Amino acid sequence: MPLHLEIVTPERRAFEGDVDEVIVPGSEGEMGILPHHAPLISLLGQGVLRLKAGGEEQEFAIFGGFLQVRPDRVVVLAETADLASEIDLERAERARHEASQILEGGFVEPADLASARAALQRALVRIRVAERGARRPRGEHEAARPLAIPPREEPPGE
Repeated sequence: MPLHLEIVTPERRAFEGDVDEVIVPGSEGEMGILPHHAPLISLLGQGVLRLKAGGEEQEFAIFGGFLQVRPDRVVVLAETADLASEIDLERAERARHEASQILEGGFVEPADLASARAALQRALVRIRVAERGARRPRGEHEAARPLAIPPREEPPGE
C-alpha cells in the first residue's frame, strides 16, 4: 500500500502523489514515515525533506510548518518547500554571502541579528539541497527529471 503525500505551502501545492517513504525534518530531528505509520501531528523544523517512490528520490528544502500523518496519508503544510531542481544556486550563494557579511560586520540590533542568522540557515539548507540534487548519480533510466507522478484531479466544486 503506497503512502499518499501532499506538500503544500501558502503559495502552491509543491507535490502530491503516492510515495514509498518520506523523511521529514521535524522540530526535534528527522522522522521517517512509511505506510501504516501511527497517526501523528508534529511541528516541522528546517532542513531536507526526502521522498522515495519507485526507486527514485526527490529532495525539498523545507522551512517550518506542520506535519500530519495518518496510516495511508501524509500532509506537509510548510512555510516554504523548494524542490532541489527549482533552487537557484547562485541566488542562494548570494543570500549566504550577504547574511555572513551582516553577521561578521560587528554589532547589529538583536532583531537584525536573528534575521541574519535565519537567512543564513535558509541559504545553507537551499545550497545543500541544490548541490546534492546536482551531484546525485543517475543511470540511463534515470534522466535528470522530476518523478513522473501525475497531479491529482480536484473534485468539482473545490
